Amino acid sequence: MVVDSIRNASLYSGLSKGIAAGLKWLSETDLAGLELGRYELCCGLYAMVQDYETRSQDVSMFEAHRKYIDIQYVVSGRERMGYALLETLHTTKEYSADDDAILLSGDGSFLTLGESGFMIFMPQDAHMPGIRDPEASRVRKVVVKVPVE
Repeated sequence: MVVDSIRNASLYSGLSKGIAAGLKWLSETDLAGLELGRYELCCGLYAMVQDYETRSQDVSMFEAHRKYIDIQYVVSGRERMGYALLETLHTTKEYSADDDAILLSGDGSFLTLGESGFMIFMPQDAHMPGIRDPEASRVRKVVVKVPVE
């Protein structure tokens, strides 16, 4: 798991070509002006532009993916995101290849991410995004899905 500000995105270009391409796109695109929805990028990457209200942690679950790495970037607003190693959690819903997701429960660490912050979640990183901090907040977030190489 990586957490940083988009102004430091170039520091992570060595992780993979896909991560470098995703961070470059996030850095160079007017994300506030994009319509909600899915955007196909290069090299099998895609981005999902989302607007939502953060929610309570007690109605949320951890998730993890096998086919894609997540780059979660907060354009505006503020949210807490949970993190835990996949192996430390309990499976709540078995992995679905259609959704590329497994749902999990257990304890993790939480970080608050504000405007221009991003987190990168690898397949071994379970994450719980969209948590209020401490009050509910309207968030615009872009999630770039990077195929695992």
